Amino acid sequence: MLHRYLLAGLLSLPALRLAAQASATSPTPPDTINARALPSATVVGYGQRLPLRRTAAGVGVIDNTVIQRFNENSLASAVNTLPGVRLEERATASYRISVRGSTLRSPFGVRNVKLYYFDIPYTEANGTTPLNLLDPAQLGRIEVLKGPAGSVYGAGTGGVVRLENRRPLPGQSRAQLGYSVGSYGLRRFTAAAEVAGKGTNYFRAQYAHQQLSGYRQNSALRRDVLALDGETAPSAKQTLAVHALYTDIDYQLPGGLTRAQYEQDPRQARPGTAAAPGTVVQKGAYASQTGLLGITHEYRFSDKWSTLATLFGRASHIQTPYLVDFERDANLGGGGRAVLNYRGALAGRVLRVQGGGEFQASFLDSRSYQNLAGAPGPLRYDDEITTRTGFVFAQADYELPAGFLLTAGASYNRLRYQIARVSSAATNPDGYVVTQNFQPNVSPRVALLKEITSQVSAYASVSTGFSPPTEAELRPSDGSINRDLQAERGTSYEVGSRGTLLHERLTFDVALFDFELRNTIVSRSDALGTQLFANSGNTHQRGVEVAASGYLWRPVRASRNTNDGQPTSTSLRAWGSYAYNHFRFGSYESATGQSFGGNKLTGTAPHTLSAGLDFSQELGFYFSPTVSHQSALPLNDANTDYAAGYWIFGGRAGWRRTLFSKLEMDLYAGVDNVGDRRYSLGNDLNAFGGRYFQPAPGRNYYGGASVGWRW
Repeated sequence: MLHRYLLAGLLSLPALRLAAQASATSPTPPDTINARALPSATVVGYGQRLPLRRTAAGVGVIDNTVIQRFNENSLASAVNTLPGVRLEERATASYRISVRGSTLRSPFGVRNVKLYYFDIPYTEANGTTPLNLLDPAQLGRIEVLKGPAGSVYGAGTGGVVRLENRRPLPGQSRAQLGYSVGSYGLRRFTAAAEVAGKGTNYFRAQYAHQQLSGYRQNSALRRDVLALDGETAPSAKQTLAVHALYTDIDYQLPGGLTRAQYEQDPRQARPGTAAAPGTVVQKGAYASQTGLLGITHEYRFSDKWSTLATLFGRASHIQTPYLVDFERDANLGGGGRAVLNYRGALAGRVLRVQGGGEFQASFLDSRSYQNLAGAPGPLRYDDEITTRTGFVFAQADYELPAGFLLTAGASYNRLRYQIARVSSAATNPDGYVVTQNFQPNVSPRVALLKEITSQVSAYASVSTGFSPPTEAELRPSDGSINRDLQAERGTSYEVGSRGTLLHERLTFDVALFDFELRNTIVSRSDALGTQLFANSGNTHQRGVEVAASGYLWRPVRASRNTNDGQPTSTSLRAWGSYAYNHFRFGSYESATGQSFGGNKLTGTAPHTLSAGLDFSQELGFYFSPTVSHQSALPLNDANTDYAAGYWIFGGRAGWRRTLFSKLEMDLYAGVDNVGDRRYSLGNDLNAFGGRYFQPAPGRNYYGGASVGWRW
């Protein structure tokens, strides 16, 4: 077992220590281009804002420069540069994210991974996470905490993703317009305006419109996003931030294909028959209008004590015609999060403590009708669902002698669903009410970090997680209510090391983990496409994750940056990430009596890789070729069907420059899937009738320009 060697592995790194000491013997030349190097990033997620190099956890951080390396019509390519993280797009804007194997219970949507938008809980009380409401161009930072993070974020075994929008530099104001076009009817328009004063004071507004005809039949998209962000300091002790988001989105759902259909014509939608019409006849689609508003207030009582409090509310209206049913949902929710922070000393050494809680509530009116060619027919059922969820947590970080840092924390979690089927009132005067309470659970986390040098660290951690079913798993679209579904529980053991070597020319991040998950939730679909869920026993998820980047060419002299962030000298940087996943079912007997123990975990590839080059030149020209790879993966729990592995090549090139110190210009063009590789991204797992495949676009091109003025 991997966890037997975790603590021993923390200090058994002699070769690494020697290399790090050698690199620290000479002064490091200043290099502002390397400011975004991995270990220099600040981790916000665990609440202490420590450098990534001093964070004892598996964490991945990307910023807007990584997002701009790819086509901004989708987040998938940028997020997939992080080892152990896979963002899949089953249909246009229909995202599914996996962190260390959490795809298993996510036939669609984002489950078992909690998302935060700034300090606002973005994952709703019922477990729903509408990642498709965000436009990639608005994001300035994505931080992924891998594995259980229950000490700060409550229930969850699949990890935490924290999102932040772009923000202007202090004292800088800008207005910007952008437009791009591409294959399969892609059209994008963005407009942004931002004003920043001294300190933290700023305001930013961004609007984005995107439309797409789609690679497949019945896969068109239209999305409009308005994001407003502001922050001010009413006094020297206070900071007030406001974040508002409104999204109107409408996209079509092409449906899964069998292998024969996929090989015959990957661009077709799911075909049908007279008795069972396909997605084109039934006009399969998703449409929603959603608003989110959050207010965060920070108060610093002294150098030692501070509080951070967030209040938020959201409302959404959703219409979704599926193959059989037509759903109309109206959702209203909100809640708050409060944290008390202390920074002082204990026995002459730094002690940081935080504690607090989070609470969410939502009310969902969900009506399901028969789908009559994209129009609602007779009512099938009408449910009113009330959800209450919350947790309290505490965490402490203590600086020990000899460069050690000890972290310990825990959270206590509660979740309650109440489902009232009001459509049964006529036949059942007492009503049909189901209340589901999930047993309270304490999720602890302990981690130890050692600073080997000022540039290299190593860590070991043990963390636990508790992940109850989402409302969609408890109440699938066939109208049934699964009272037997239980929460997942897991324990993760991890060791890792990260830092910089060779005078900051090389950065690296390595992690080994062993995640033992119990009561694992798996999914399957029936003949009508309804997703059903059950607990399967346990899984063993062990793996290795590696990320590295380094300069192949960098000026000998100290480089300077122009105001637009582009180096005044030529540079060439290589980067890459790789994950090996040895994921297996433990004890797992299917409903039909088959034993799947020892089988590979459904939907997870044993090997994934992402790599590329970043070339920039003093006149403003840049070029970023990339490659990604995913090995073959099992499509069902029996491991009898597999999706083929693939290699995908792409690249983006352009010219970015600031003229007259005010006019910002960026002209660019790019290509994805250069080899026109046929592959499926976001496969439907355990699909009835072998309808596993959701074909990804073939070779496609894009190009555009952005123009800005700053003052």
